[in-house]
Amino acid sequence: NIPLSSCFLVFQRRLYAAQAARKVEVAGAAEHVKFQPQEVQVTKLPSGLVIASLENYSPASKIGVFVKAGCRYETPDNQGVTHLLRLASNLTTKGASAFKICRGVEAVGGSLRSVTPQRFQWLTYFLPSCLSLSSDTVMEYLINVTTAPEFRPWEVSDLTPRVKLDKAHAAHREEIGVVEGLHAAAYKNALSNSLYCPDHMVGNIQSEHLHNFVQNNFTSARMALVGLGVDHTVLKQVGEQFLNIRSGAGTTGAKAQYRGGEVRLSSCSGLVHSAVVCQSAAASTGEALAFSVLQHVLGAGPHIKRGSNATSKLAQGVAKATSDPFDATAFNASYSDSGLFGVYTISQAAVAGDVIKAAVAQVKAVADGGVTAADLTRAKAQLKAQYLMSLETSEGLLEEIGTQALAGGAYHSAEAVTSNIDNVSLTDVANAAKKFVSGKKTMASSGNLVKTPFVDEI
Repeated sequence: NIPLSSCFLVFQRRLYAAQAARKVEVAGAAEHVKFQPQEVQVTKLPSGLVIASLENYSPASKIGVFVKAGCRYETPDNQGVTHLLRLASNLTTKGASAFKICRGVEAVGGSLRSVTPQRFQWLTYFLPSCLSLSSDTVMEYLINVTTAPEFRPWEVSDLTPRVKLDKAHAAHREEIGVVEGLHAAAYKNALSNSLYCPDHMVGNIQSEHLHNFVQNNFTSARMALVGLGVDHTVLKQVGEQFLNIRSGAGTTGAKAQYRGGEVRLSSCSGLVHSAVVCQSAAASTGEALAFSVLQHVLGAGPHIKRGSNATSKLAQGVAKATSDPFDATAFNASYSDSGLFGVYTISQAAVAGDVIKAAVAQVKAVADGGVTAADLTRAKAQLKAQYLMSLETSEGLLEEIGTQALAGGAYHSAEAVTSNIDNVSLTDVANAAKKFVSGKKTMASSGNLVKTPFVDEI
């Protein structure tokens, strides 16, 4: 994982139920009482557990448990374990069977969502539509799923067909293969691990692997409990009572080591998907913001559903190189200790080389000063719009609060984030582009690669 002045949204001040005043009977007379706007509250417990909440007066509470335990923490012995953890999120626990969890969650009008795959973390959403967080039924399933999995061998074995199905679906999406190959080629460790279970480990991940991974990574100091539509005091009590499970920082993850390289995935496809990147900057830094603005200067994809990308610099530059159908966007990914930035192109096999070189040339043009103040203003507006609109849904806001709380133990408001975006200058953007031009490249390509250049030929 963004802007406008007329549509500027401060989501943490949006009130759902508060749009209409409720009536309270006081001494026989009706008096209108309005809800007061709330800010995101963050508390870090002595155990290291972070509690973050926003009372937005929504009639349905939403709760998420974020754990710093993504695939970057896998080892050669347990590669693919986080893929199975994602699928095992609703299996039998020490306090409830899978059937009881399913029926119990439905009984309170909630939905237990499977975890979201990320290299940095994986998270469990528990979204009850009940009015009281203190409900024993609600908390029973939240705590059981998060802290007391059993990983019964026969249930883990039954996950193998689902793992194969996940991999089969991913294999049919060339962009996933390119992005996964890109990380494998770019890094020596940590971020090189795939979000999907490797072929040689399918069916070989046992319950012991899952138990050991949870034991080593699911500690209070690596967790964040996040709630929307809940009182912070109540959520804090829940965290203190139920989520002080294991002390310590858990297994220390290796720092990502960028190396650069190339991976080529040949196929009979008539289209070539190709990404050329260099190391950029870690998330939550000023330099990372500069790369995000640069992404929108070059073109981050259509901003209107089914719209064209014809106004982006990449699209305009590549259009001059060939008249065949193509797609070119800027690629940007930031992690806690590293990042990747570059260009992603989709083109006919016969003109793949021309399209890739034309896209890279556009980044060089920005590095040489080929960006105007108007370009910068537009890019900032697009970045802010993308960010603010991601907070419009409760799921998006929950994930943003949880990600910030888990990464830094604090929350930066939308105003602060958009203000930092406004502070990015033309010089910052040009310097980011220069880092790409001079940096060691990584390239991943998929399709009919007869006319696709190698990374040293770009």
